[in-house]
Parts: sequence; C-alpha cells; structure tokens
Amino acid sequence: MRCPYCGSLDTQVKDSRPTEDSSAIRRRRVCPDCGGRFTTFERVQLRDLVVVKKSGRRVVFEREKLMRSLSIALRKRPVDPERVERMVNGVVRQLESEGESEIPSSRIGELVMQGLKTLDDVAYVRFASVYRDFREARDFHALIDELATDDDEPPKGRPQKAPGKA
Repeated sequence: MRCPYCGSLDTQVKDSRPTEDSSAIRRRRVCPDCGGRFTTFERVQLRDLVVVKKSGRRVVFEREKLMRSLSIALRKRPVDPERVERMVNGVVRQLESEGESEIPSSRIGELVMQGLKTLDDVAYVRFASVYRDFREARDFHALIDELATDDDEPPKGRPQKAPGKA
C-alpha cells in the first residue's frame, strides 16, 4: 500500500480488525520512511459493477461516489456514520448479488432512496429532490405527502413534541 504522505510503497500494518458489521477489514498502517499513520479498509468485491447512466454512458461503479452523495444529503443531520456505512454496504451487496454487472443508475437511486427512508426523512427529501429532479415546490409537497402516508410515527431525526405542548 502506497503511503498517502510521501508515496513510499513500503508501509507496514500495525493493527487489523473487522469493522462493526464484519463487512470489511480495517487496517492501521505506518510508513517507516516518513512515520505517517493512516487507515485502509479491505472489502470483498464479488464483481466489477458498471453503472449505465440515463444517457447510455457506462462508468465504473465507485462506492466512494455513493458515500459522497449520501454525505451531502446527510449534512448536519443526526445520523450515526456507522448506520450510513451499513446502509451503503447493504446497497453494494444487493447490487453485486443481483447477478448483473451492468446496473442502471435508476436502480442504484431506488436502493439509496429505500435506505435513506429508514435513516432520516430530511436526507431522504434532499436526495429525492436531486434524484427525481424536482423543478417546483409542489414536487416537494408530493414527496412529503408520500412520506406522511408511509409513516404513522413522527419523522425520524426530529424530536417528538410532548402531547399538549406547542
């Protein structure tokens, strides 16, 4: 593994352990040349996935890109990063196990929407506004109405008001 600080190819593993959900191995590494310390993650990859965009263009699936888009949707939201990691692992596992190496971008979007719905309603609406290309305020109203009919419980990520209090 190349050192991200000095570029040396001779790094040493100091500690290895599985992640909380055992979907990856977390390795603490140190570079003997510059003394830099960093962490790497090793994951199982069942197959190389290719994303087929709406335009028909094909690009290699990047887990990091998915994480970046989720971090934007979840910005300043009270969601544990471990839960986000588990959700992404579940999405990737599901994509890899579907048996196809070419995945339509719409399939990835739908899986992410399902996952976000259980994590945080605000992040779900944020992601949906980009994914579904909202153009008007009524698009938000329709999605929020859909959320309200799906949930009989208070929205996730927001404290519940005490009965009788304003």
